[in-house]
Amino acid sequence: MNKKNIILIILAIGLITLTVFKLKSNKEKAAEKIYIHDTEAPILVETTQAETHTFASAFNYLGSFEPFRQNMIGSDASGKLIRLDVQEGDRVAQGQVIAKIDDEMLQIQLQNIEVSIEGQRNDDQRNEALSKDKAIPEVQLEKTKLGLKSAELQKKQLQKQLRSTNISAPFSGVITKKMVDLGSVIGLGSPLVEITDIASLKLTISVPERDILKFRNGQTVEVKADVYGTKTFQGKVSFLSVQADKSHNFKVQITVPNAKNELMAGMYGTASLSNATSVTALSIPRKALVGSTKDPQVYVVKNGIAKLTSFNAGTSDGDFIEVISGITAQDQIVIKGQVNIQDNTNVKISK
Repeated sequence: MNKKNIILIILAIGLITLTVFKLKSNKEKAAEKIYIHDTEAPILVETTQAETHTFASAFNYLGSFEPFRQNMIGSDASGKLIRLDVQEGDRVAQGQVIAKIDDEMLQIQLQNIEVSIEGQRNDDQRNEALSKDKAIPEVQLEKTKLGLKSAELQKKQLQKQLRSTNISAPFSGVITKKMVDLGSVIGLGSPLVEITDIASLKLTISVPERDILKFRNGQTVEVKADVYGTKTFQGKVSFLSVQADKSHNFKVQITVPNAKNELMAGMYGTASLSNATSVTALSIPRKALVGSTKDPQVYVVKNGIAKLTSFNAGTSDGDFIEVISGITAQDQIVIKGQVNIQDNTNVKISK
């Protein structure tokens, strides 16, 4: 190896070393600029304690609106989907055809059985005449008639299968889910779409044992939706549970007409009942509530850690929720900062 090649090799090694050093230096500088969140650092929250509150004579019960009817529409036939007339969000009427399955083979089978029936009818007529002349035994005539009846039953079965290839809406509503696409090969019972009927809605509330006798089937109840503020809707009690849950609450459903589609399934609502007496009880601010009204929860701070805690809720007046059990007057309840924390998060209480 000559001197010139040695010099070139040394220069190449030096250049590579310099490049590696530069890249490493740039990486360290970039890493210094990247912000890494310290998951152990406490998050600032605001808390309060449960306190006694007097609920006025109009008792309110929290709940959420559910569809009057909601159903997955399945197929009564199997085959290739050759037509799908709806998309998510479309409104459909009861009996409207929403999808079609390929029925070509069924049509051919039907034509074949109709030809068979025609032939057997001709045989039956000939055998009737021959039987009168005692030219054939009675058993042969009987077999011909039974064969004709069997073929007619097969025709009816094929006609039913053909009708099943047209998939119709069982009730009026809105397409809220679509599980298949045009050209899909589906089996018997495969779900195609979900239809939701919100012409009426059901407000499901949880009523404490002490108040359940205030409700009766058919009773008119004033209902409010949180998103509409003070606007009221009229509903009727349509279901009263005959068995309490483990917290001694009873499920009550109130059906609310929704002709203008002002209400939507999933919205929070409140049912109000007037009463001659008021109730003074332990309560917490409603803004502390997290999760659903079916399973009310709050964050309780213990030793600097936020614990997601379920509790048994009673009546409400919009600003406060009655606490029947699960929370004590000594508990520190998070009322601000819930969106930034989760169960077992380190927190710091603002002064």
